[in-house]
Amino acid sequence: MQRAKHPKKEVEQALQHAEQHGWRVEPGGSHAWGRMYCPRNRLECRFGELCIASVSSTPRDAGNHARRLRRVVDNCVFRESMGREISKRS
Repeated sequence: MQRAKHPKKEVEQALQHAEQHGWRVEPGGSHAWGRMYCPRNRLECRFGELCIASVSSTPRDAGNHARRLRRVVDNCVFRESMGREISKRS
């Protein structure tokens, strides 16, 4: 089943970027549109902060919010090692 699309184009593109790198995107929540979860989700992530990022439903600036979400994915400590794992499977 496909997930619901985010209403802001820039944010939706950032969510697709996250999914391409193995992150799980789950819509739903009380105030947020949803959350992004790192596939590893270990304590080593982000200086002890687990790799979970909230996705705003109505960001003040959709472009800045999308850049922040991409930065979370791109700065994940496990991104480089995950890229090697994905290439080994192919």
